[in-house]
Amino acid sequence: MGGLSGGPVLPDADSATVFSAEWHGRALAVTILAAAHGKWNLDASRHARETLPAEDYERYSYYEKWMAGLANLLVRHELIAADDLQDWENLPRLPLNDKTLNAENVSSMLTRGGPTRRQAGDSPRFYPGDKVQTKTPDETSRVSGGHTRLPWYAAGKSGTVLLCHGSHVLPDSNAHFLGEAPETLYSVEFRAVDLWGGEAGMGDSVVVDCWESYLK
Repeated sequence: MGGLSGGPVLPDADSATVFSAEWHGRALAVTILAAAHGKWNLDASRHARETLPAEDYERYSYYEKWMAGLANLLVRHELIAADDLQDWENLPRLPLNDKTLNAENVSSMLTRGGPTRRQAGDSPRFYPGDKVQTKTPDETSRVSGGHTRLPWYAAGKSGTVLLCHGSHVLPDSNAHFLGEAPETLYSVEFRAVDLWGGEAGMGDSVVVDCWESYLK
């Protein structure tokens, strides 16, 4: 949660199904359908999940987090009332509007995706091989207690720039509808021992994608 320890991560087996329960696929579908109305963006959707109360975040399964975040977004943007979540079976069926994503359009929409690359503004400040240090999430967030893609475990750590990916939408701004504020995006390599000390493997490293405002 926010880059804090959440216990061991157990990878799925290669033979695992995409959705381990039928409702997981429906949760993904409902999330995509709701987003098609254009009331929020991908970063706002992530932020809604990542700002769930800690006790809920820790006990919910993956798609339960999706549903909880979506419920909050629907209420926050006045698409439904909070009471509707309790009495949904008795709600009237309303006609679909012109922003409804029809089934025949889903495949082409998913194929297009949501590209985040933008026209470069200023020249990159850093280049491959440069030594950099990350700031803290508090230094990078645009809103107090807000959204940042910089994980806590990599905050205030030193690493090396591997790649420069050009200019991309800054989630820290976009999640709060403050504009896309595109910045240069870098892949930064950190030695595992610099992140976690002696318990990490000496030959291991972690690569984190960092926006320019995360680095100094």
